[in-house]
Amino acid sequence: MTENEQRVAGLLLAAGGGRRLGGRPKALLAHRGRPLVEHAVGVLRAAGCTRVHVVLGAAAAAVRERAELGDCVLVENPEWAEGMGSSLRAGLGSLAGTTARAALVSLVDQPGIGAEALRRVLAAYEDEASLVSAAYDGVRGHPVLLGAAHWAGVAATATGDRGARAYLKEHRGALTLVECGDVARPYDIDTVADLAHLE
Repeated sequence: MTENEQRVAGLLLAAGGGRRLGGRPKALLAHRGRPLVEHAVGVLRAAGCTRVHVVLGAAAAAVRERAELGDCVLVENPEWAEGMGSSLRAGLGSLAGTTARAALVSLVDQPGIGAEALRRVLAAYEDEASLVSAAYDGVRGHPVLLGAAHWAGVAATATGDRGARAYLKEHRGALTLVECGDVARPYDIDTVADLAHLE
């Protein structure tokens, strides 16, 4: 296990209710025969994250029952309906008391982003001041690596569906972009039409 793998925890945001999918929780959408949340955890593990925290919200009890999440730390976000920002706050809060010095944040509804993209972003970790984002043809996207020195600032600005966007914009001078457009496709599963991306 490299030092990066020990110091960087995977943080999967999987709380969404799938409002534009007719209220089908994204974590439980089927992909390759298993719930999407399981696939996303597998990608984080394949990238080198030995510790994975998963933020659940919509249908959390059903996700616990139907998805095999092994030794993941499951974090319930009772405010999930407020948007991704609340899940990011809950996830970072769950890491606060651990030995993790950074969080590699990924989203459950982006199955086109595989382990190679996550590995690239993880490899750019240096210390708790690290701030790294995948880029697609130069445009910032996910995953994002947030060093622990940034957690309080991110949590203070993570509102609605914006997640870390405002914080990253404000600190773009400190942000390292890692191009991943050659190995990943950053689409979201948001609408019924997007379900065609699932296998």
